[in-house]
Amino acid sequence: MKLGLLLLATALPIAAYAQDSSTTVNSSTEYPNTFSSGSANVQPFDNKARRFRDWSISVGGGAAFMVHSDLTSIHKDKTNWGYNAYVSVDKQISHTFALSVMYMRGETKQTAQLPGMAGQLAGVGTATTQFDQISLLGDINFSNLLRRVDNHSPYRWALHGYLGVGVQGYRTSLHDNDELRWSNSPKRAPLFIKQDIDLNSIFYQGGVGLKYNVSKLIDVEARTMYLISGDDEFDGGGWADPNDYDPATAGSKYNRLSSGRSDNAWTVSLGVSFKLGKHLSHLAWHDPLQEAYYRTSVLENAATDLVVCEKGDADNDGVCDDWDRQLDTPAGARVDGAGVALDMDLDGVIDLYDKCVTVPGPVENNGCPTK
Repeated sequence: MKLGLLLLATALPIAAYAQDSSTTVNSSTEYPNTFSSGSANVQPFDNKARRFRDWSISVGGGAAFMVHSDLTSIHKDKTNWGYNAYVSVDKQISHTFALSVMYMRGETKQTAQLPGMAGQLAGVGTATTQFDQISLLGDINFSNLLRRVDNHSPYRWALHGYLGVGVQGYRTSLHDNDELRWSNSPKRAPLFIKQDIDLNSIFYQGGVGLKYNVSKLIDVEARTMYLISGDDEFDGGGWADPNDYDPATAGSKYNRLSSGRSDNAWTVSLGVSFKLGKHLSHLAWHDPLQEAYYRTSVLENAATDLVVCEKGDADNDGVCDDWDRQLDTPAGARVDGAGVALDMDLDGVIDLYDKCVTVPGPVENNGCPTK
């Protein structure tokens, strides 16, 4: 039984496809990769066909902290506040996905103390990191992706997820009360590190944001991002050469305070997006499923009554007078789809009166041939 059903399910599509291609499938010479049965509205996708805004410019700023590193910004007794500011150009690809090119500038302030006697002599080490970042950021609209089809409430809040990669440059300084202080006797100076923006300074970031649709022109967003530098010099704790991790070599070893080799930061920001274009709504705030279900609901609740045979069927032949081509068909006569009485042998005598239905003959002989 199961085998029979499987063969039937396989054979039916093959049989349907094997029909005359002139009536089932046709291709457009103007759009050679488009195939339809003729019922689809096929047209080029250009600026005239667009229904939504899909470009925006975003700006924002907030706080920045060095969190998972040798020197950190957040401690039990004190938080060292930094800042971040960003600007991005955003392109909405679909209602659930967008891409952004973003530039961010910021600064973090972080502290740490070396263990043992070195820490007692140096006191609390204080570092500052000023950074510039250029990144490509992917944006997933979770609210649009996971929105229920029966949710018809106003769509003004949206949860977004971000993931991106980029390059960064930074400048750090590290001061303490011992080796890393300004002194002429003995000759000492703070530690300064500079990293230019290049392919050796790749970083990664991810985070979430909550957007609110203020108007057709403006969105506001609260966003938090986690930055993975992949660089143990990013917090200003020292150089990351192999000798700098060797306790037998001279110099302060701030980079040995944490076992990790990537100094990571955290940003919290509030931003504004300016939606560009002339259309009424932005693609990020449009859910195509909601539109489809709305149109279906309108059709289901339409009050229009379906009227069949508005003009009636005067000759009672089963064909409405609206399209009956023979309105006075004799009672009892069989008719075709157009309401015309059947004449199988085409001798001019309808089958109702024809004594020889399959053999033509004159009307005078009731449709039968004469000898």
